[in-house]
Amino acid sequence: MKTIKKIAVIGAGVMGACIAAQAANAGADVVLLDVVDGAAAGAIQKMLKTKPAPFMHKDFAKRITPGSSVKDLKLLKECDWVIEAIIENPKIKQQLYQDVAKHLKATAVLSSNTSTLPVEVLTEGMDDKLKAHFLITHFFNPPRYMRLLEIVFGPDTKKTAVRAVINFADHHMGKSLIRCHDTPGFIANRIGTFWLHAAITEAFKMDIGVEHADAVLSRPLGIPKTGVFGLIDLVGLDLMPHILDSFKTTLCEKDAFHKLGPAPDLLAKMIEDGYTGRKGKGGFYRLDAHRNKEVIDLKTGDYSPARRPKLKRKKNLRDLFEDPALGSRYAWSVMSKTLAYAAELAPLIADDIESVDRAMRLGYNWKWGPFELIDKMGTAWFRHKFMEDGGTSPHLLQVAPNKPFYQTGLGALHQLSFDGEYVPVKRPDGVVLLQDIKRKGPPLFKNGSAKVWDLGDDVACFEFCSKMNSLNPFILALMNRAIKELPERGFKGLVIHNEGPNFSVGANLLMFLVTAHLRLWPVINRILKHGQRTFGNLKSAPFPVVGAPSGLALGGGCEVLLHCDRITAHAETYTGLVEAGVGIVPGWGGCKELLRRWTLNTSLPNGPMPPITKAFEAIAMAQVSTSAFEAKDLAYLGPDDVIVMNKDRVLGQAKAAVLDMAKDYSPPTPIDLYLPGPTGEAALNLAIRNFSNQGVATPHDVTIAKQLARVLSGGDTDVLDPVSEKYILKLERQAIIKLAKTPQTRARVGHMLKTGKPLRN
Repeated sequence: MKTIKKIAVIGAGVMGACIAAQAANAGADVVLLDVVDGAAAGAIQKMLKTKPAPFMHKDFAKRITPGSSVKDLKLLKECDWVIEAIIENPKIKQQLYQDVAKHLKATAVLSSNTSTLPVEVLTEGMDDKLKAHFLITHFFNPPRYMRLLEIVFGPDTKKTAVRAVINFADHHMGKSLIRCHDTPGFIANRIGTFWLHAAITEAFKMDIGVEHADAVLSRPLGIPKTGVFGLIDLVGLDLMPHILDSFKTTLCEKDAFHKLGPAPDLLAKMIEDGYTGRKGKGGFYRLDAHRNKEVIDLKTGDYSPARRPKLKRKKNLRDLFEDPALGSRYAWSVMSKTLAYAAELAPLIADDIESVDRAMRLGYNWKWGPFELIDKMGTAWFRHKFMEDGGTSPHLLQVAPNKPFYQTGLGALHQLSFDGEYVPVKRPDGVVLLQDIKRKGPPLFKNGSAKVWDLGDDVACFEFCSKMNSLNPFILALMNRAIKELPERGFKGLVIHNEGPNFSVGANLLMFLVTAHLRLWPVINRILKHGQRTFGNLKSAPFPVVGAPSGLALGGGCEVLLHCDRITAHAETYTGLVEAGVGIVPGWGGCKELLRRWTLNTSLPNGPMPPITKAFEAIAMAQVSTSAFEAKDLAYLGPDDVIVMNKDRVLGQAKAAVLDMAKDYSPPTPIDLYLPGPTGEAALNLAIRNFSNQGVATPHDVTIAKQLARVLSGGDTDVLDPVSEKYILKLERQAIIKLAKTPQTRARVGHMLKTGKPLRN
């Protein structure tokens, strides 16, 4: 298969520049060109300051060579893949393709980042040789964080070109690829635009307020908390007229989209007045002069203070949609039309229903796709209620009126095909999902907070399943059981992994706060010892342990990873020892492990202080990596740890790592540390005093930092005396108990539990 190593992106607008950044994140050399001289170089500098960052590491910007699409097309001659991301004008695109063709090597792939123009239009007048290497690659914004990539190709496109792009986008760019039929809007935007337009028009028809609409069309349905109006503010109101106009002209007259009617006049007025969303003066929501949130009245166009309505929780979707309240009637009106639209369209726009569901999950961050939502209600119930309200039964619900769209058979997930038969849902080679493992049978053992699964090939998986995957005594107990029993059952190793949005937010703080308020210091000491002993057992287990995180891995979650033999991390792993933010220091071996890692780091100058200083900076400042690549800089990930771009491939690669290590595995040997003791502590305290004098550190920051300085410098030791890992663990416990006795630490913990934000006191 052709390998892609060098990529060019033409068009340095927000989208094109961020596609270039993701290509650089993927390890490719990148050429970024724009018709405006200097625009590409400016875009790179702007991205280095953008948050959330398009680059996974600031050094990756050096992989991009900026240039002009007028003067520098010769730079394309070495590129394996050229991505066009310019204005949605077919004539301008076609002219660019003619200019580009003169500089492409014979095997290069050319693709367009569009969702509004079909292949037939884009390739009009194109040379047959270039047409054979042309396709559409529709990225979603922002390309680093949105995993969906819709791919469309014509009858003349060579399979080798398609496979090369799919392979690179999957393995290196971390994309979940979906083949779409060449229809307007493809899959995600076709359904997503219908949903947004239905939500707006129905809100005006039913006279429901913006906040009320967003409250009911969000979390109750597994949709992000922005809801609809908040989402439009985020992407920009000014984009809506262009998308709606495109659909009006390209969709056939019978398409249900036209029945929704035109956009309300208020939208045009808001755009004219500069209310284009977050990038403008505001949108449906705005901030007043005092940074307080205001919301627009859809009738008058006036703003008033936001009230954040709270809804009564419903047991299930049926209860929500059968409720006669205005919000429930509105939610049904919008979602029933949207789900029926998806069921009618699916055979025209996609190869199968799983592609439609995945497109909406990844493209619009829905928790469940349209067919998964219908299954939650029941296909027969949905069809009956929709027809009862005057709707026409969609084609797929006529094919199988009483069948669920998904079912598990022979331990595998099956989907309903368009002809009414069940077929297995196929995963790409190398993709191992824990959700699929769970369909094969019950866990090996479990409790209320964790489960252990059989991944096959004598490898087990330890899954956290507490709220936000916070760590508690039940997880520690099951971890100890797994360490003891897995070898007895013939297992070769263990992967620690879950499919939640975050790996773990750390230890359960409520447990700590209650025991601290009750002044149960011996209990806190026992909890700390229990965690330290458990993580120590994990590290000294007779089999390899591989951490496989994604998302947040904070505090205790980071400490779990620090005690693994190896880490196979999703690139979007954000990890750090953040205990200082809640008034304590790492207490389950985090200080000890970070000290050990920096001590073994050969890049540091000789002497006892450099490793201590590095560990102190990370812990005292609660540094959290913004990617797995940054985690290596902070020593949360080691040099041998592996970074995986595609989240769906993390578990499979972690399992492979266990099997590879198990061939000749022996647990790591504890090391002695040589720490400076009081002299090192004094040096750190001097730095702490300077931070305090500069106003950078609050009074309690100083208290915490001094306790941390004592732990990391080794307490009362002498630099010539070896310090055991066990002794550092003792210092961790002592520091935490001293801090727990302060009202300031208890206030920090309480504030974090109440607000989710750190308290600076």
